[in-house]
Amino acid sequence: MSTPINLIDFLVNQANGVKGLAELNLPTVPHQYIQPIQARLDSCKIIPHDSEEQSIPIIDFTNWDDPDVQDSIFSAATKLGFFQIVNHGIPINVLDDLKASVHKFFELPVEEKKSVKDSPPEVVRLSTSFSPLAESVLEWKDYLRLVYTSEEKIHAYWPAVCKNQALEYMKYADAFIRKLLQVLLKKLNVNELDKEREHALMGAMILGFNYYPACPEPELVSGVGPHSDISSITVLLQDDKRGLYIRGKEGDSWINVPPVNGALVINIGDVLQIMSNGRYKSIEHRVVVDGNKTRISMPIFVNPAPDAVIGTLPEVLENGEEPHYKQVVFSEYFNYFFSKAHDGKKTIEFAKI
Repeated sequence: MSTPINLIDFLVNQANGVKGLAELNLPTVPHQYIQPIQARLDSCKIIPHDSEEQSIPIIDFTNWDDPDVQDSIFSAATKLGFFQIVNHGIPINVLDDLKASVHKFFELPVEEKKSVKDSPPEVVRLSTSFSPLAESVLEWKDYLRLVYTSEEKIHAYWPAVCKNQALEYMKYADAFIRKLLQVLLKKLNVNELDKEREHALMGAMILGFNYYPACPEPELVSGVGPHSDISSITVLLQDDKRGLYIRGKEGDSWINVPPVNGALVINIGDVLQIMSNGRYKSIEHRVVVDGNKTRISMPIFVNPAPDAVIGTLPEVLENGEEPHYKQVVFSEYFNYFFSKAHDGKKTIEFAKI
């Protein structure tokens, strides 16, 4: 089989995605996916797993109000910006059911997936790569985004094959996210997640299904290019396959985030870096793909409401500290992020003073 003549039409408009491309069994990847050499992950730059100083901490959340647990979370959020949480209160069968539903969705016939594209984009969005019309090089990924909105809209528009599993997961995750944000805010001298803070931190939550098919030339492509998230925090459920890497402290070094059964990967997003005046670190990360296996991951992007104004918290500046960031409307920040390809940490420059 040969590459479709109009690749974007095949991927996006016909809803085949990169999964449809992979199923053509092409011996090589289309040139639109080939990353320049300097953008590829060099295996020499990967930090060994036995490097204790730069390994991803695994934190038991059972006693989440214990000062020692809270100190561990604060330390991870300020140093690496990434950590894993176990005993978070979400039953393992809920996690397993969600993973199974992701595979079921992407294995639907193309016509059924195509019907999802007729749903309101503020509730459901199916696409491929990142911003395929704005990128010079495409990413080897398909994705579904489910906005956690009213139950009426969820029941009307979320795909039936994964609706119940996704909703059950989000109900559990919502409770966990509130607890975690309370811990992170407490360390910034904010004692309550009131309605105003809730609006500015978690006013719009989006559950993502990421699908990375096996690739004939995985070393040439990127699943996701280096970027930091624009969320307050991101809560990620991985499957059992490696692929996620975060930037290390030394230059162009990278650390693998190993899959841990039942764990959730947490990363600080740009919003909390801005609100904390840089105390919390929103770290670049990327995804590589596999030559033999499909990988899935399920992020919850815990975002401010679109009309929320984000800026450094007054509680952080009480001691006379100067703010490093200006106040911005989140929808403007969000639209700027999606107007271009992934480009490392450049988005946050939009908010810098």
